[in-house]
Amino acid sequence: MKLVIFGPPSAGKGTQAQKLSKKYGIPQVATGDLLREHVAKKTQIGIKVKSYLDSGRLGPDELIVQMIGERVSRPDCINGYLLDGFPRTIGQAQELEKMTDVDLVLNIVVDFEALAERAVGRRSCPKCAAVYHIEFNTPKVQGICDKCGSKLIQRDDDKEETVRNRFRVFKEQTAPLIEYYRKKGKILDIDGSGGIDAVFGRLVAAIETIRT
Repeated sequence: MKLVIFGPPSAGKGTQAQKLSKKYGIPQVATGDLLREHVAKKTQIGIKVKSYLDSGRLGPDELIVQMIGERVSRPDCINGYLLDGFPRTIGQAQELEKMTDVDLVLNIVVDFEALAERAVGRRSCPKCAAVYHIEFNTPKVQGICDKCGSKLIQRDDDKEETVRNRFRVFKEQTAPLIEYYRKKGKILDIDGSGGIDAVFGRLVAAIETIRT
């Protein structure tokens, strides 16, 4: 079973991808993690892509496609995988088609105001990386990390203006891809509102439609 998951920043896509990976026994292939792994190991791809990452870019399609192709050819992907953060362009989607047939694209849809509320209320521990929320997941002592006692901070990534810009960029970049997969009849929109378990239930229900 070969899946792709889309979702705007702060929509909980990474968390859902991890849960789906565990439930179905297929690896989560996350582009960001793979890029960091290649850079850390100083592979040929890592050396080439480092200069792009250092300047805040992802790197050219051919490098990203090469990296994904190498990853999905490993033995743990023989029964399928979940692509997270790939494809990002029509060109990448077309190259992916040359490698394999995608069974289903899961598109998590979240209202911007709900997304902003989720992101802007997030507080992070700079020491142990624990994450809290001022409404949905409060620490025992306001502003203090339960795990290590450090003072919690609001990351720049979680400030409203940043969230708004990232959401706009995501919509601009992903809209053509969503249309591309919609024409192929391979995409399902998933309501991303509510708690983690509610969204997970909707994702599982969508996946089960292609397993029966």
